[in-house]
Amino acid sequence: MAQVKRIRRNVSGIILLDKPLGFTSNAALQKVRWLLNAEKAGHTGSLDPLATGVLPLCFGEATKFSQYLLDSDKGYETVMQMGQTTTTADAEGEVLRTRDVTVCRDDIEAVLPQFRGQISQIPPMYSALKRDGQPLYKLARAGEVVEREARSVTIDRLELLAFDETRARLSVGCSKGTYIRTLVEDIGEQLGCGAYVAELRRTQAGPFTLAQTVTLEELERVHAEGGNEAVDQFLMPSDSGLQDWPLLQFSEHSAFYWLHGQPVRAPDAPKFGMVRVQDHNGRFIGIGEVSEDGRIAPRRLIRSE
Repeated sequence: MAQVKRIRRNVSGIILLDKPLGFTSNAALQKVRWLLNAEKAGHTGSLDPLATGVLPLCFGEATKFSQYLLDSDKGYETVMQMGQTTTTADAEGEVLRTRDVTVCRDDIEAVLPQFRGQISQIPPMYSALKRDGQPLYKLARAGEVVEREARSVTIDRLELLAFDETRARLSVGCSKGTYIRTLVEDIGEQLGCGAYVAELRRTQAGPFTLAQTVTLEELERVHAEGGNEAVDQFLMPSDSGLQDWPLLQFSEHSAFYWLHGQPVRAPDAPKFGMVRVQDHNGRFIGIGEVSEDGRIAPRRLIRSE
């Protein structure tokens, strides 16, 4: 008997998942997609299986705006294990070197200022960056090491929250593309004892915080009680990640032409930059960019229901 193809639902919005330990970001996405039975889904940047915390999952029309969340600043709490370095710069790797730890809280506080502000990082071999179409982590698993170009990132916040002999808990606020494993490894080298990431939790992604997240267990419980539709209650609006953007409301006439790809003028529009756009009924219809002539050019449009 031929297997009946599952008809997926056209649902749109963002679910803020508290990613569980041991899951890849894609595995977490596919699990929640299954619970929603959603037609289209995407996440906004990978978290390592070792990491937990804020992972915005985009569904339907919200996937059109996932890049802007990917580009946003992030916040983390991490536990730095001092005295050892590993192949992956985290607890999942093999130990490369063991050294004595003779540092105290004051020693850590003294080196942290060197890593605040704009700094240079060399991405780790165990990363999703690609070389000739191959992710670096695949090359690393095959025993290959390739040269990586240093990149500039910004550390807005770097604070010591707790210290206990060989472990230190740090709070980090940083720009996109920052590798916490590299940051911890570099701090460990500056301290002279080496270090790796023992724990990592993302506390913020763009405007989203841990307080807004839902666990996979809660989603599974709600699904078991009410099915796919019950999970919809956790969907946030598709423009939730863009709340700090200027908001324009178009007239019915302007919205019609704009949704057909035509730039239009709008009262109270900023002089430049990206904007969120609502129609005359207050429905989010996409994002636009202010052009040199002051008109709002459509950049991403919401498909009409």
